[in-house]
Amino acid sequence: MIGMECDVLVIGAGILGLSSAYHIKRENPGKNVAVIDKHGGPGQGNSAKSEGGFRNLFTSETNFLLADSTIDWFKHMEEELGHHIGLSYIGYLFLLNEEHYTGQKESWDRIRDHGGEMRVLDREELEEMIPGLVTHFGDDEEAELLGLNPVDYGVFGKKCGCIDADALTRAYEAEFLNLGGEIHYGTEAKSLTLEPEQELEIPGEPFVWQDAHITGAETTQGKIRADTTVVAAGVWSEGLLDPLGVDSFMRPKKRQLFVFKDPRLESLFNVEGFNEYGTMPLTILPKAGVLFRPERSENTIWLACADNLGRKYELEEDPQAEEGFYTESIYHILVKYFPCFEGVRPMNSWAGQYAINGYDELPVVTPAPGMIYVGAASGSGIMKCDSIARIAAALYAGREEAELYGGRRFRVADLGIHNRNVERESLIL
Repeated sequence: MIGMECDVLVIGAGILGLSSAYHIKRENPGKNVAVIDKHGGPGQGNSAKSEGGFRNLFTSETNFLLADSTIDWFKHMEEELGHHIGLSYIGYLFLLNEEHYTGQKESWDRIRDHGGEMRVLDREELEEMIPGLVTHFGDDEEAELLGLNPVDYGVFGKKCGCIDADALTRAYEAEFLNLGGEIHYGTEAKSLTLEPEQELEIPGEPFVWQDAHITGAETTQGKIRADTTVVAAGVWSEGLLDPLGVDSFMRPKKRQLFVFKDPRLESLFNVEGFNEYGTMPLTILPKAGVLFRPERSENTIWLACADNLGRKYELEEDPQAEEGFYTESIYHILVKYFPCFEGVRPMNSWAGQYAINGYDELPVVTPAPGMIYVGAASGSGIMKCDSIARIAAALYAGREEAELYGGRRFRVADLGIHNRNVERESLIL
């Protein structure tokens, strides 16, 4: 690999890196597009550690468009391209109290205006459909101490569900390789290479008075030169961009998943009215951003928590789940709303990291001389990956608009920085 040259170098074989590489190669079959990743296979950084939930229930029109067209692409991948990616339309269910529901009335109206398929359920309907759900706590002093809200409404999104994140990443890998793309695993980008447009062979170049551009990367396998370098390394992008004074617009934060398999949870797989499978949808509790979903392939429940205030930003090479985070924190909330979890402990757990854009929590696709940065997906990289990748491919081609799957158009600069034009999202987990 020493002395390797290519037209496009993509750093990162996660979901954003491989989807971007695929769409750039698809649009430019004659270009040599190469992907590198320090891990031994696709998505082994954070992509495959995702819960794999997807939704088009967003108040931001940008978010809705990015997610909705990507969901359509998922269906195309499974039904027409033949990839088994575990696509399951189990739905999304937000459980809300009266105050939160009415306070977000404008948000629900915007979702309907965008075309989101949603259904509002009142307390009586929820109690009938989900017998194991506790909707109000009466004189329960512990619930009062925990500050738990009653459940007055449920907002259910139909075109939502979950996907096998590992299988999805591998599907993009297969499609990219089928086009003649190349991937080098076990190859870590140590730094980006910055060179002057016109070399003068003076020690210390480039100087501030020289026009400079990124020309590839120094890696553990040698130097790779590229006309365009796409940095899509997730939470590790910051380490490549900071030394050159390029902002990654994100910070890493750990997210944890806990997996349960217990006969006491069987009722969650026997719920009618939400989906064709007779299971609970992906469900968000009214307190602390606690959410869970059934994994039908293994008859397990996957549980996570938004865990924002109090969780520090920190890059971890090998993040680990903290058992006490479940037993001492999440459990007390969860068991109040769903008593079937009483006494149930995780059979497995793991942790990954979100690349969080703390300003508006939407992805960033932006250029720099010789480079395109794709990242800051804030935990929504899976559910928006195809749209983000098509926007990156359009930016590479110099087009002002990207055509998303299904024919909808998106202005490329809207996800950039200098002419960014996105709406803030109120339904953030």
